[in-house]
Amino acid sequence: MKEVTFEESVFSSIVAKVTLIILAVLFFLVSIDLVITALSGSLNFINENLLSNALNPFVGLFLGLLVTAIIQSSSTTSTMVVALVASGTLSLEEAVPIIMGANVGTTLTSTIVALGFISNKRAFRRAVAVGTIHDFYNIILVLILFPLEHYYGFLSGVSFYFSELLYGSGISEALPHTDNVLGSGLTNQFVLWVNNSVLILIISFGFLFVSIKLLTWIIKKTIIGESKNRLQSFVFGKPIQSFSWGVLLTAAIQSSSVTTSILVPLAAADKIKLRNAFTFIIGANVGTTLTALIAAGFRSEAAATIAIAHLLFNLTGVVIFMSLPILRKLLVHFVKEFSYAIAKYRVIGLAYIIIMFFLLPFLLISLNRNLDRPVNKKHEATVSQRF
Repeated sequence: MKEVTFEESVFSSIVAKVTLIILAVLFFLVSIDLVITALSGSLNFINENLLSNALNPFVGLFLGLLVTAIIQSSSTTSTMVVALVASGTLSLEEAVPIIMGANVGTTLTSTIVALGFISNKRAFRRAVAVGTIHDFYNIILVLILFPLEHYYGFLSGVSFYFSELLYGSGISEALPHTDNVLGSGLTNQFVLWVNNSVLILIISFGFLFVSIKLLTWIIKKTIIGESKNRLQSFVFGKPIQSFSWGVLLTAAIQSSSVTTSILVPLAAADKIKLRNAFTFIIGANVGTTLTALIAAGFRSEAAATIAIAHLLFNLTGVVIFMSLPILRKLLVHFVKEFSYAIAKYRVIGLAYIIIMFFLLPFLLISLNRNLDRPVNKKHEATVSQRF
């Protein structure tokens, strides 16, 4: 009987670990797709009754946050927005705040994953720090860019300019394809087989919860094991190194929710430092826009313009935080203090999620619903001519 060499054993172990991670990620993505399919009726209601009337930019911002927090898919929110812009229901200026809100709403996944460590105080504190730094990073970008967009049309104007460079004066009528290629066939067959909307909704959320727990467990067992030191030096080394891996891995997986959630168990086990995780998250925010940008270029001018606006939003964060290390240090320090408070009084963590991602957006949408929107007439007229 042939003896297995050390090299063959190491290779087989690596293959097995990579296979497990890939299968877990696929299960996670299919679970997300199933949730989206199960919520299709709600999405249609949101599309027809909420997004189509989001004339006030504050309403658009918090709608994007609330909808994405509920369905946990910023790509789905973006797809609906692109369709509405391309059909003329929304102007580009009205759509950009929704995209900003979606960027914040999608950070909820990693924060929820952090709650899985609530039984261990020290691990919970480290996990919360990584989960919430993603939240606060995007919130800061919104605080910076929303006023610029609201009063000066910064993102919509620049993205419109680049879209014109790509398309010239022609207007493509094609709308983006909204199916998830990976999971749509499986989920459609499952929906047809079950044929009960309530049961499908229950099962889909169950699958999503199980997929997150499974992904967390596999990452802990495979990456945090013997390879933890190599992972720390190879992926989470210098800031530019962490940033680059964040861009590449997220662009490959096409989900910032997955890549940022992977950081949570690593941080909980004290295998990566918060400052290194932060630069990885900055890169992940950029990486999640690249695939949509490439895909949008082959579909419509409206899709490309929204994708460019999304990319510009995240590139602004790169310029600000990667070029000014002092800002990164300040945010890391603030999040550490915040995580200490949550670890000491754990009810704060649950209250933070409920208020930040659900209650506050809902209340602000209700309060701002009837406000008149101050507009830049010249810029809006230019946008309306194009879309």
